[in-house]
Amino acid sequence: MIINGSPRAPKSNSKEYALIFSKYCNIDSDYYNLSNSNHQELCRRMEEYSDVLFVFPLYADSLPVGLLNILKYMEVNPPVNKPVLSVLINCGFLEYSQNEVAVRMFKLFCKQNKYIVGAVLMLGSGEAILNTPFRFVAVSAIKKLAKSIEIRMYNTVKATMPLPKILFKLAADIYWTKYGRKFGVSKKMMQTMEIESKKL
Repeated sequence: MIINGSPRAPKSNSKEYALIFSKYCNIDSDYYNLSNSNHQELCRRMEEYSDVLFVFPLYADSLPVGLLNILKYMEVNPPVNKPVLSVLINCGFLEYSQNEVAVRMFKLFCKQNKYIVGAVLMLGSGEAILNTPFRFVAVSAIKKLAKSIEIRMYNTVKATMPLPKILFKLAADIYWTKYGRKFGVSKKMMQTMEIESKKL
């Protein structure tokens, strides 16, 4: 069972990561988007699976609120047959280590509620990597994750773009400047707090 915990689930990078996982995992899997209204349904369906993979982005060095909410629901309403819980987490930072706090939070939830922690993939540069020549790095890492879950030898996989920080920063600066220009927002505007109140 694959649960997309991204707040932008239907149009997210997490969805693409989930599709890549399904392609390379040799056990049957079903994909679900997490919403505010389907916690009960997802927890009921969990009982039918041996493994659940949560796919989601890092939000403010933490788990997305939607994912926190379903974990709270699972704490109070655990499935009768608890599956093994694995995670694929991506962040926009170059360093995959930025995901470590969120992973520790997830593992703490599992420990306190007697869920088995499965495999973990911490992916850096997750917002960009799929649209670069380094896509193969993400795909290779997801293949390793899929194999780990498939053979039930749960490992931790880490990956990011093989770029020096200065080049990554330069590429990000160029990307966001172009992106802002499409919506009539200048680089100078993006460097101020006023951008938060601007309707795009």
